Amino acid sequence: MTRSILHNCLLEAGSHGRDTLGIFRVHQFEKVEQFCITSPNDNDSWNMHEEMLKNSEDFYKLLNIPYQVVSIVSGALNDAAAKKYDLEGWFPSSKTYRELVSCSNCTDYQSRKLKIRYGQKTSNDQGKQYVHLLNSTLTATERTICCIIENNQTKDGVKIPEALQPFMGGKSFLPFIREVIGKKIK
Repeated sequence: MTRSILHNCLLEAGSHGRDTLGIFRVHQFEKVEQFCITSPNDNDSWNMHEEMLKNSEDFYKLLNIPYQVVSIVSGALNDAAAKKYDLEGWFPSSKTYRELVSCSNCTDYQSRKLKIRYGQKTSNDQGKQYVHLLNSTLTATERTICCIIENNQTKDGVKIPEALQPFMGGKSFLPFIREVIGKKIK
């Protein structure tokens, strides 16, 4: 079972990682998240993990955003994740890649705590199989907008990625508005 949802997120006021200032690290933001429940059998969850990452890669390719995928080392994983990828977008102003997507396979860690089983009645304690739970950001809107602007900015405005033009009234370019000083346009 796969679901994608748009939801409002709230972050703690303290810092987490290196990005702590500005619109990139706001305390309230919207994002589209992919969630999946798979069977624990065969390689179902591992195959789905790769598919969810591919969905995110395809999304950023459509936006023409340069990116890299980083496989997070085991020592940097939280307790829940068995494997995690970060997709990092290129930010020209800081000459660095920054996290846009986090894609985790939590295998049965969360489902054991929530008692979400696969194919058994709750009265059958023999051979309990717990589902595997996966999650992956598709887009955190503010971060993605920052990355689009940085990668498409010219001295006169911002080029709109082709995939977004139908949602922008067919516009391919958003010009900067000249600064107004008093009643004169500079």
